[in-house]
Amino acid sequence: MLQDILAITGKPGLYKLVSRGNNMLIVESLVDGKRMPTYGRDKIISLADVSMFTDDEDVALNEVLTKLGEKEKFQLASIDAKKSDNDALRAYFAEVLPNFDRDRVYPSDIRKLISWYNILINAGIKDFSIEENKDNEEVKSENKPKDEIKKAAVKNTAVKTQKKVTSASAKTGVGAKKG
Repeated sequence: MLQDILAITGKPGLYKLVSRGNNMLIVESLVDGKRMPTYGRDKIISLADVSMFTDDEDVALNEVLTKLGEKEKFQLASIDAKKSDNDALRAYFAEVLPNFDRDRVYPSDIRKLISWYNILINAGIKDFSIEENKDNEEVKSENKPKDEIKKAAVKNTAVKTQKKVTSASAKTGVGAKKG
């Protein structure tokens, strides 16, 4: 389920992947339900690709969310991440993931995790598995993967740049044959 939940840099909240198109993804906000396109220039991260630093190995976000859900009985978090001080956040997170790396996991990371957890719970998502949504498989198989979208966007930019260079050289006479 977390495979289809996305975080977009510069945009608050979490988004659900709805569809894929040429050079874009259609996403729906889990907060207000509004749909919008995102393009290859946007930094999009699937929650399935996120992990938390620990003293031993990195732990996948789905495991951390599951532990947090078990602690909170899959209800909203009992701590207010915005109003709590850093020490309270670290103590709370130590109850969820006792061996988290205190040097590399910042209070802002814990705030974001708690915020994401609350958004998911409010949206009715309590299954934090990484498996893809079976309803969305048809859409994914018909359209281009995300990597191809980014490659196409880069290719289109390169083509536009080449056209600008060609038209500029034609105007200035650079590279033109002299008769």
